[in-house]
Amino acid sequence: MGQEFDYDKIKHITSVDQSDRLVPYNLRQSGPTKVEMLISTRVRKSPYWHLSMKAGCWRATVYNRIYHPRGYVKPEDGGAMVEYEAIKNHVTMWNVAVERQISVKGPDAEKFVDYVITRDATKISPMRGRYVILCNSYGGVLNDPILLRISEDEFWFSLSDSDIGLYLQGVNCDNRFNVEIHEIDVSPVQIQGPKSKDLMKDLCGDEVDFDNMPFYGLAEASVGGRKCVISQTGFSGEAGYEIYLRNSTLYAEDIWNTVLDKGKKHNLMVIAPAHHRRIQAGILSWGQDMDQQHNPFQCNLGYQVSLSGKGKWNKKTDYIGKRVLEEMKSDLQNGKKPYKLQLVGFELGGKPIEEYSPDFWLISSKDRGDPIGFVTSPWYHPEKKQNIAMGYVPFDGNLNKNGFPKGKIGSEYKIHLPEKYSDVPNKPVDAVVVDVPFTDSYNPNTREVVKG
Repeated sequence: MGQEFDYDKIKHITSVDQSDRLVPYNLRQSGPTKVEMLISTRVRKSPYWHLSMKAGCWRATVYNRIYHPRGYVKPEDGGAMVEYEAIKNHVTMWNVAVERQISVKGPDAEKFVDYVITRDATKISPMRGRYVILCNSYGGVLNDPILLRISEDEFWFSLSDSDIGLYLQGVNCDNRFNVEIHEIDVSPVQIQGPKSKDLMKDLCGDEVDFDNMPFYGLAEASVGGRKCVISQTGFSGEAGYEIYLRNSTLYAEDIWNTVLDKGKKHNLMVIAPAHHRRIQAGILSWGQDMDQQHNPFQCNLGYQVSLSGKGKWNKKTDYIGKRVLEEMKSDLQNGKKPYKLQLVGFELGGKPIEEYSPDFWLISSKDRGDPIGFVTSPWYHPEKKQNIAMGYVPFDGNLNKNGFPKGKIGSEYKIHLPEKYSDVPNKPVDAVVVDVPFTDSYNPNTREVVKG
């Protein structure tokens, strides 16, 4: 019968220098391994799961140990790029209940949150949100959630893919802070696209002044007769909002079906999270573009770090990871290289990449040789008619005007694409380092990026 699959292709490539890591990033490769995946009760359905299935979801991944829809339009019908057209031109709804909501509530809520995030929690007013990061004592990025301040004494961490809820409970295991920390029955959907504001007005009526709602602003409102928190946030770079449904296990159908009904006149489409658009916007995905052994400086999140001394980057007296992050910043300012690899943006050749990458494709220097880095997030940019990507290459010590690390624009590399994307089989394509974001966001501070 012959061999149907070349199992040598799923081996980990170990030539990239990751000697500053304890676990090589290569271990995250999932590859095209052909096995039947056993899913047990360790993985759960979200309250919207059956509704995603009705909407045509044909594939999913696992995120925060919850089924996560990753495709509604099948490849033979145009695939992910049909969903891209919907978010660029109309309005879309995403099932993102995988963003577990961790509530920190009590008299010391602000003090506790300020201790576990790297930016200043005291500057977040009630009914406002912020993009934040949490670091461990080694300076590694544990998570990059959206943080919602619901009231003076309550914050919600809207999580990326990791067990931060358990971590937060561990930080307060001795009850030093007078807070309660629990996962709560709140599940969000995202409404993203240029027609999102019009749809939100139809959903909420006069309850929310969307014309004057600031980015990262929050509001209490009803959707489908059910209590929600609305935020002007999103994971796409397009105009957008998130609807956080309270008591979501009871009322998921009420808001989902209301959005479908009100969305008809706006050409609403249910789609998977728009990774093609978030890559254009330079929005990072935790676990894909960085993990707990990446520090903020090497993945363009240095602006998130509060440091001692004068200037807009200081202010905070203490938080987890501060000491080592200050040492890294000092090393950078003194011309040292405290880590091996730096995240950069690329424009690259090859056939259009219109699917998720299951592996970290390798990067070599312009003159070939052994691989020296890897791609984390590639996709095709229709407007540029060009493949784009984010990935790691050796840090060359280059800093931007704010003193943060930055890949040198114009640096040339070779990227080893799979055969289906290669112009010539077994021949790497040319790639050049470019500024990130590749396309500006509707809200410029959707995820601040390092430029200059």
